[in-house]
Amino acid sequence: MPKIGMEPIRRAALVDATIAEIGRKGSLDVTVSQIARRAGMSSALAHHYFGTKEQIFLAAMRHILSVYGAEVRGALTAAEDPRGRVRGIIRASFSASNFRREVVGAWLNFYVLAQTSAAAARLLALYQRRMRSNLVHALRPMAGARALEIAEGIGAMIDGVYIREALRDRMPDGAAAAAAVIRYLERELEAR
Repeated sequence: MPKIGMEPIRRAALVDATIAEIGRKGSLDVTVSQIARRAGMSSALAHHYFGTKEQIFLAAMRHILSVYGAEVRGALTAAEDPRGRVRGIIRASFSASNFRREVVGAWLNFYVLAQTSAAAARLLALYQRRMRSNLVHALRPMAGARALEIAEGIGAMIDGVYIREALRDRMPDGAAAAAAVIRYLERELEAR
C-alpha cells in the first residue's frame, strides 16, 4: 500500500538529486538509477513518478526556474525605481541559490537539450520571454527605444557568464558576475 502524502516529497527528492547528479557529472550522461540512488529510492519509483530521464530533468529545470522566478519577483517588489528593477533582475540571476555549481551545470545542459527537445525548447523560450519582458519594462523609462537592445545584451551576458562558469573549475562568484553585468548596463545607459 502506498504511503499517503509521500509523492510530493519523493518528487522533490528526485528533482534535487537530478540537479546534484548533473552538477557532479557535468552532463546529462547520468542514469535514472544514479538519480534514484542519490534520492534514496529505486529507479522503478523514479520512472513511476516521472517516466523518462528527460522528464525528470525538465522537472528539475522547472524547479530551478521557479526558484529564480520567486527571487526576481521579490527583487522587483523591493526595487524603488526602474534602475533598481533591472539591477534586481541581474542580481537574482546570480544569487546564491541560482548561481551555484549544480545549477550552473543544469543550465548548460538545458541549453544543449533545448536544441533537440521540443519540451525543453518551449521551457527555455518561456524563460527568455519573461526575462526580456521584465527587462524591457524596467529599461523603457531610462533607455526609451533602446530598451529591447539593452535587454537583449543583458540576457546574452547572463547566458554567457553561466556558460563560462560551467567551464571553470572553481566556486561561482555571484557578486562578481552580477557586478560585471551591471557595469554593462551602466555603460549602455550612459551611451544613450
